Amino acid sequence: MITLSQDEERWLSGAAGRAMQLAMRLMLSAAEATNATEFVPIEFAHINSSFYSGEISLAFVDFLLAEGGHLAVPTHTNASLISCTTPELRPLDRTPAEVAGAERLMQRYEELGCTPMWSCAPYLQPEGRPSLGQHVIGSESNAVSFFNSVLGARTNKYGDFLDVCGAMIGRVPHSGLHTDEGRLARHVFRVDEAVINAYSARSDTLAHVLGIILGSRSGALVPVIDGLPAATEDELKAIAAAGASSGAVELFHIVGITPEAPTLADALGGRTPAFETLVDLSLVNSTLASLSTTTEGDVSAVCLGTPHFSIAEFIDLLSCLDGRSVSDQTVLFVTTSRAVLTELELRRLTGPLLAAGIQIVLDTCTYYTPKPSGLGELVMTNSAKWAYYAPGILGVDVVFGGLSDCVEAAVSGHVR
Repeated sequence: MITLSQDEERWLSGAAGRAMQLAMRLMLSAAEATNATEFVPIEFAHINSSFYSGEISLAFVDFLLAEGGHLAVPTHTNASLISCTTPELRPLDRTPAEVAGAERLMQRYEELGCTPMWSCAPYLQPEGRPSLGQHVIGSESNAVSFFNSVLGARTNKYGDFLDVCGAMIGRVPHSGLHTDEGRLARHVFRVDEAVINAYSARSDTLAHVLGIILGSRSGALVPVIDGLPAATEDELKAIAAAGASSGAVELFHIVGITPEAPTLADALGGRTPAFETLVDLSLVNSTLASLSTTTEGDVSAVCLGTPHFSIAEFIDLLSCLDGRSVSDQTVLFVTTSRAVLTELELRRLTGPLLAAGIQIVLDTCTYYTPKPSGLGELVMTNSAKWAYYAPGILGVDVVFGGLSDCVEAAVSGHVR
């Protein structure tokens, strides 16, 4: 049983309005469900309630606005269903209810006081990047994993409506990954040296594959990777996204790389692991193959930026293009955030990207339904998350490969 503060008692009584009362009730229910005995203050939130999933999304935020709802902490929005700068991606006349509803929902959450970040990778900009030990609210799966794993912040995965309610009262139940005990690893994934040797020249695919392996085999246990010699932040982003897509990985450790795993013993809290998995070449190669539904054909589109592309990834993309342009029969979509686009413009990189035929898409992602315009039967991607979701969501065939493979497919119009 949680002892409530004076403010919490007032919110629960309805004295601060029905919206704050509802938020307090939901947080108390979450505390009961997770056996929490106290709340912990949070410092900011990244919410998915701002993503349109039907009329209930609008009804909820309209209630908050009408009944005295207000935010207690800086609150940033996840990617939207639509792109405000590329409306032709999901035209209003094709799916009017979804597009118009998403547009209204975006406006409502800005009225509530949210930062209009509209990105699934908030950690790519300073105001969306928590620090080690900070308690925050995360809702989008890859962001939750990145916050916990790469930055060492503390959040559980908060579902729609619960996330914004936590942002309104500024606290969450002290349970799960908010606790020291909940963050200890229980499943060790030992990467065989042969894997490192074989994949050293194409490490951008290895990170995605490792994420899929973690997601498919960790279950509810926190995994730790041992034997990975190095990883860039974009590779860590790929592991986070793939692990959270193929499973429920909200936190992973990598020995010597992530902040809470200077040693394997530290990650495990000095205990013997419950499970161990050898990540050998056979497992890596079979997992890699599983991310493609076919291996050749004419490519209608290449989709990059799931999660949203970073500046470093855009620079790598231009390097791979080496002055070439995208084929007339193929569209190359790169999704990213408004903040990253601003940085691209400051560095004068937008011109070369557009001149090469690249379509930069803001605010959304391309694996959502309604199916984006320009996506035909075969799509190539360098994102394991996109490859894992898109066949079922969009009904397309997918070829997964590294960034250079994707560029070659975009330039030639086909993949082998």
